[in-house]
Amino acid sequence: MNDAQALEFARQAMRHWGVACEPRLIKNRENAVFEVRAPDDARAALRLHRPGYQTEDAIRSELWWTEALVEGGMVVPLPYRTTVGDVLAYIEEAGRVASLVSWIEGEPMGEGDVPLSGTPEQQVTWHHALGRELARLHILSDNATLPVNFVRPELSMEALLGDAPAWGRFWENPSLSPTEADVLQNARDDLQVVLSDHITAGADFGLIHADALRENVMLCGDRVRLIDFDDGVFGFRMYELGVAMSQNWDQSNKHALGQALLEGYSSLRPLSENAPELLEAFTLLRGLASCGWVIGRYDPHHPATRSYAERALVMCRHWRDGR
Repeated sequence: MNDAQALEFARQAMRHWGVACEPRLIKNRENAVFEVRAPDDARAALRLHRPGYQTEDAIRSELWWTEALVEGGMVVPLPYRTTVGDVLAYIEEAGRVASLVSWIEGEPMGEGDVPLSGTPEQQVTWHHALGRELARLHILSDNATLPVNFVRPELSMEALLGDAPAWGRFWENPSLSPTEADVLQNARDDLQVVLSDHITAGADFGLIHADALRENVMLCGDRVRLIDFDDGVFGFRMYELGVAMSQNWDQSNKHALGQALLEGYSSLRPLSENAPELLEAFTLLRGLASCGWVIGRYDPHHPATRSYAERALVMCRHWRDGR
């Protein structure tokens, strides 16, 4: 779906909420996302969900989950009902479902492959706040009574490191040489041991945002708010923190940021004594997952295919040397 098609489908979608406005395209990746006006004339985000990425039941579950988080006191995107009282609308010509959620004010913490803005002190403050917000998310998620039809994917050990990982067989990224593929395979073997030990020790596993990257963390002064729950899964809580650190892997102050993230989290929710070591392992796990994610999404010779592979290789070597 190109941008022009997405824009036309967005106009059609807004009719289901009884709104006539000109959508502004924000991104057209997994989902096409637009800034629009809601029925109450507030800013809102319209999502055209990519077919096959999440099931309709999974999207409904995501929206139920965010409603529960808002009831618990968090500020996250809240769904608007259509004119017939549903949280989803079907756009027949597009073959997609659409959802409309409230706009979260603030500025993104940053973006990938760009040095983090702000002073080192501000960066530490943001990561401490992010750790607390992720702990709040986990507490409220554990306290919620999920509906019987609640469904979200599960990012288990098998889905991360098995023979068919959820995000792709990262060791088969087409840009890798045989020697480079061996580096990723060796890291995979070592990480399987780390995760097995973590599970044996009683790994914390439950609903997680799973995509708390900089662009999904909105800064509001010294507070942070999460957006884009589309990748939410049942997963390791340490994976949640690893995702948050995955764009900091080459920051000169990454250890200070990781410490701040852990301290913020543990101020509300306990962590194991080996949390710093686990954070490094789960940060690498996200880097490997991204190396697999590009397979099939980009041409084998596309620069992104190689750049994700190179990042994974460097992260593997840093992790091995730091153990």
